[in-house]
Amino acid sequence: MKFISKSPEDTIEIGEKLAKRLKKGDVVALFGDFGSGKTVLTKGIAKGLGLKDTRYVNSPSFVIIKEHKGKVPLYHFDLYRLDRPHSLDSVGYDDYFYGDGVTVIEWAERVKKELPPKHVEIRLAVMGDSKRKIVIKKR
Repeated sequence: MKFISKSPEDTIEIGEKLAKRLKKGDVVALFGDFGSGKTVLTKGIAKGLGLKDTRYVNSPSFVIIKEHKGKVPLYHFDLYRLDRPHSLDSVGYDDYFYGDGVTVIEWAERVKKELPPKHVEIRLAVMGDSKRKIVIKKR
């Protein structure tokens, strides 16, 4: 599926719609440059999963993972600062990847080999000030 988002609100709406198709144990791998909308899309996914207050869904760049409680928990990874993929072992990533919530991974290219065989791959690209291309593939 391919979408063109014309605003952050559009991106949130796309995330919300995607979340309606996600279930416990699903992993969403986000690929894209700085400012491409990865965290904004994650806010939409959080909203679609029933999180009451999505303002706390922000880039967890300094902690690798943030857990958000909702009808279905959201495990939000930001791997920008991850220097080596095996560093994920220290947070027990497989407990999240195969757990009771939905896992969203920003900068997933840093752990491509560790991703489960079945996951949702989303590529985001900047097309202008507020315009983004969002391509979603199920693997």
